[in-house]
Amino acid sequence: MADTIDLKQAAATSVFASLKAGKAIMEVYRSKQLDVQIKDDNSPLTRADTHSQQIIHQALAEEFPTIPFVGEEGPDIPYSERRGWRQFWLVDPLDGTKEFIKGNGEFTTNIALIRGSRPVMGVIYAPVVDTLYLAVEGEGAYRISAAQKIKELPLSFESVIADAEILRLKDRVNEEQICVLASRSHRSKEADAFIELLKTRYHDCRFISSGSSLKLCLLAEGTAQIYPRFAPTMEWDTAAGQAILEEIGGTILSYPENTPLRYNKENLRNPWFLAGSLPREDTLSLARAFNDSRSVSYTH
Repeated sequence: MADTIDLKQAAATSVFASLKAGKAIMEVYRSKQLDVQIKDDNSPLTRADTHSQQIIHQALAEEFPTIPFVGEEGPDIPYSERRGWRQFWLVDPLDGTKEFIKGNGEFTTNIALIRGSRPVMGVIYAPVVDTLYLAVEGEGAYRISAAQKIKELPLSFESVIADAEILRLKDRVNEEQICVLASRSHRSKEADAFIELLKTRYHDCRFISSGSSLKLCLLAEGTAQIYPRFAPTMEWDTAAGQAILEEIGGTILSYPENTPLRYNKENLRNPWFLAGSLPREDTLSLARAFNDSRSVSYTH
């Protein structure tokens, strides 16, 4: 069984891996030579996805050779092997491949460390805007602009956050206003129904569309307050963002159970969920109200 690793060291290594992978992704992005393929699940794959995963896996394995690794573009690891893991890396090397192909810049790299069934460290890097989001359980959540300026090697957690902005749950200035996040590539009738519910509760209901895990980052920085997701996602799509959001006091609740998302399940597909940077009780109140307003045939 792998030894428990220091979360600050894990974060520093994840930042290094994210920045290195981000550079490689941007080289492909600017070249326009994407080499798009279609995977068995009908989702797209580019050479940036595979190259990014190779870079991240190598960087993490060199520093922490005993920690198992699960990545979107890697082999399926049977639950019979995974269920005994105490901790493991969970990585999406290029989240938002559709946005990458479209050329709109809304894609990220996601690295999380899972302990038990929870993300305890998360790093999300948005290479086009060179902005990095980071959280370590008990150590705060941060946003780092112009992240490629981080040059000191070997990186330490302290050097990474030296010029970072601390992210905190923001006080609501206008209780009658709410900003809702919608997926750029996945919209559902359930999400539309949830938005209609919000309109009955808030006088001013605003909307932002975004791709990839940037949506969870926008929640964490206070740009938006609620993100309903009634469409398929995988564990690697949400783990890093959940670590960041929960560290500021936000939450991601499964639907319709209204419990935090859990990881290393037998099936790595997430349930539907509601993410919020409101106080947890407010997000839970909205989730319960939506449950009460609908009779949904729900399957994982």
